[in-house]
Amino acid sequence: MSRWRPPVAASTALITRAGHETLKAELDELWRVKRPEVVRALAAAAAEGDRSENAEYTYRKKQLGEIDRRVRYLSKRIPALRVVDSTPEDHGAVFFGATVEVEDIANGEIRTHRIVGPDETDAGRGWISIDSPLARAMLKKRVDDEFDAELPGGSNRFAIVDVSYED
Repeated sequence: MSRWRPPVAASTALITRAGHETLKAELDELWRVKRPEVVRALAAAAAEGDRSENAEYTYRKKQLGEIDRRVRYLSKRIPALRVVDSTPEDHGAVFFGATVEVEDIANGEIRTHRIVGPDETDAGRGWISIDSPLARAMLKKRVDDEFDAELPGGSNRFAIVDVSYED
């Protein structure tokens, strides 16, 4: 069995100002606080002697690797992002940063989604990536427009109920 995997599609490099600040704060926290703590704990575990049977040493090495991977990713990703500060002139259509109420035509269920960058998605808050099939399908639509979205569970029909933007 091979380890080849198809290439991952490049994600959109858009982010809100708040999302950008959150990523910068996470990078700062990892680099200035968490990494030094883990390095100190790793040194203390290494000083205990035999490393081959030292679970604390193994755990801290793994934790340090995870932190370093995330720091490397954020260090490359943050400069590549484009912060979107302004709202579009046409507040009646769906664009990046919009909070959209959509109705599932099949069952009448109304859900609220905010279209954000792929680095700040949060399903619990209803924040969906601009790269998601639902967000792509609703871009440039207006209130009362109906559209089809090809979702993982199959094709669904939706209607735009409301569009708003945070200022």
